Amino acid sequence: MKRLSRLELRYGRYAISNLTLYIAALNLAVFLLSVFSRGYGIVGLLTLNPNRIIKNLEIWRLITFVFIPETFSIFWILFSVYLIYMLGESLERYWGTFKLNVYYFVGMLGSIIAAFITYIFAKTGAMTGYYLNMSLFLAYATLFPEQEFMIFFILPVKVKYLGMLDAAFLLYSIYFSISIGAWYQAVAILVAIINYLLFFGKDFIKWIKLRRQVAKNRKRFFDQVRPYNDRYRKY
Repeated sequence: MKRLSRLELRYGRYAISNLTLYIAALNLAVFLLSVFSRGYGIVGLLTLNPNRIIKNLEIWRLITFVFIPETFSIFWILFSVYLIYMLGESLERYWGTFKLNVYYFVGMLGSIIAAFITYIFAKTGAMTGYYLNMSLFLAYATLFPEQEFMIFFILPVKVKYLGMLDAAFLLYSIYFSISIGAWYQAVAILVAIINYLLFFGKDFIKWIKLRRQVAKNRKRFFDQVRPYNDRYRKY
C-alpha cells in the first residue's frame, strides 16, 4: 500500500473515476444486445479467447471480456450489474480511485495470463470476467465483513459468510484441479485472483501467525496450570 501511495502521487490523475459504473453499464448493454439479436453470438466476439487472439489478432478480446454479464436471466441481470457497481463504488470510497483502478486492472491482467496458461497446456482457455468479479466480492467481504446482503430479498446474511463460501469454492476448485492432474488449472485460478492475493495476502499471513501464537500461548498457559489443578484434586 505504501508503494501504491507513491505511485498514486505520480499517476493518480490518470485513474478512471466510477470505473465499475462503466463496467456495469457495458454489462447491461451487452445483455440487451444479446437479447435483441435473439442469440448470444455477441458473447463469442467478446470472450477472452487466446486462440482467436493469437491466430486472428483479435486484440480487443483482451479488454472486452469484462463486458460479458454474469447472467443472461432477465430477472437477475439488474441485480448482477448493480452488484458490480455497488462493490466497486464501496471499494473506491474506501481505497480511493487510483487503488481501485490498480486492483481492477491487475485482476484483468491476472485473468488474461490465466487464460493463456490454460491455452498453452490444454489448448482451451476462454475467459469471462467471472474471477475478476469474484475478486471484487472477496475484497468487499474482507473489508466490510459485517455488511448484510438480502438473499432472495428475504434472508439477511453477513457478507463475510458469503465470502467464505466463495473462498471455499476456490479452494475446492484448486484441489480438484490438482487431484485430476490439471495442475496448470490450479495455477490459472490463483493467477486469476492475483489482485486479491497481492492486496490481502500479507494480512492473511499475519492473521495465521497471530492465530498460531494465540494457540501456543493458550497451550503454554494450560500446561502451567495443569500441575496446580492436579495437586488440588489430591486434597
